[in-house]
Amino acid sequence: MSPIIRDAQLSALRKVQIRRFEAWVESHLQRHFPEACEAAGEAQVRGDIRHGIARAGAYGITAERQVCQYIDLMFVLGRDFDMDPSLPWAGEILREESGISERERIRLLYVRAMEHLGEADRKLPPEAEHG
Repeated sequence: MSPIIRDAQLSALRKVQIRRFEAWVESHLQRHFPEACEAAGEAQVRGDIRHGIARAGAYGITAERQVCQYIDLMFVLGRDFDMDPSLPWAGEILREESGISERERIRLLYVRAMEHLGEADRKLPPEAEHG
């Protein structure tokens, strides 16, 4: 007889995976945005990570690498950059429904953000590597 994995066990496994990903993203943010992380404090950074995971998910962005990149964009462009009227291109790219992949949407966001940041002299980290 094979063991049965119950819903509660699956839920617990998902929570562990999410917490592990959140910890990895926090470490990534500490490396690439140390001043912002220090100024915000640990609790705020964790809250921002959870907010970013939820916002990315609302746009169908669920792959860990792309979610991390979305959070990077939050740290550079602002927590709610996707709804910022001064960055209309961000929401347009995220809401794009022509069948482009989440990877391509994040790539387009990075390209457009780099153009925008070139005007503001701010930097994005290289595309996130998650392993």
